[in-house]
Amino acid sequence: MEFPATRLRRLRRTEALRSMVRETRLEPGTLIFPLFLCPGEGLRREISSMPGVFHLSIDEAVKEAESAAALGIGGLLLFGLPAEKDEQAGGAWADDGIVQQGIRALKRQPTLDNLVVIADVCLCEYTSHGHCGIVKKDGDAYEIENDSSLDLIAKTARSLAAAGADIVAPSDMMDGRVAAIRNELDDAGLQQTPILSYASKFASAFYGPFREAADSAPQFGDRRSYQMDGANLREAMREIAQDVVEGADMILMKPAMPYLDVIHAARERFDVPIGAYQVSGEYSMLQAAFARGWLEPQRAMLESLLSIRRAGAGFIATYFAKDAAKALG
Repeated sequence: MEFPATRLRRLRRTEALRSMVRETRLEPGTLIFPLFLCPGEGLRREISSMPGVFHLSIDEAVKEAESAAALGIGGLLLFGLPAEKDEQAGGAWADDGIVQQGIRALKRQPTLDNLVVIADVCLCEYTSHGHCGIVKKDGDAYEIENDSSLDLIAKTARSLAAAGADIVAPSDMMDGRVAAIRNELDDAGLQQTPILSYASKFASAFYGPFREAADSAPQFGDRRSYQMDGANLREAMREIAQDVVEGADMILMKPAMPYLDVIHAARERFDVPIGAYQVSGEYSMLQAAFARGWLEPQRAMLESLLSIRRAGAGFIATYFAKDAAKALG
């Protein structure tokens, strides 16, 4: 029936009515809070391009995790800044690596039992050249070697899982890395550790602030030979399908807001759990607008997260996790 018999505004008159018919909901338990761990003690250093986000020594990271747990946040996504870097990313897979130490410290706290600890698996924060794999150079020419990188990536995942990570999350975008990690974990008796694959990670301008946060900017070239071309939706579906075939238990889409169509297409096609990462540039862009009074912070923050959930993400990694959890009450 058409107007005037049909009046869609009838169900918008009050907050109670709007709440009752609301199709998409945000909950603190669906939010994942990224943390950047660094050596030291009592260290909490704000990242200049990401207001409200900090480099944290492990003792401070535990405090941050306790705050997140008290707010009902679902999990943490851990990144590390090693004391030293080398061409083989030794700090990524060392038993005493910064993230491995952080995981053990978090797992010693019984108050954090309800927080899922996700360990990012990549080499870029740990290599002297800042790339996500082994570099082969020939004069000015270079190549990011795929197959020789897989051993180190799988070794890193095993080390993080052995330290107690609930989930390992490869973000390198090397071909075959999910199968390599699954085999490595299974051979080490870590069959129960799930893999959350950054299955479609695009070469994006929105990663800029993260590269300051993780000290991971490439020292030469860029990452376009292994991260995805932002123009390619169908290729993204192929990437996801390949990772699922190789054994990915869950997938993560990155970035989120510029790629809502990719999230939606993946949700329509695949039955595995799907999350999205609202990346550093998305966060910093909104923070800049908030600082200038151009946007209402709480409303814009929640609206941005709601758009990601509505597109099909079951969970969201976001630097707004604590603020959003507080707003959601």
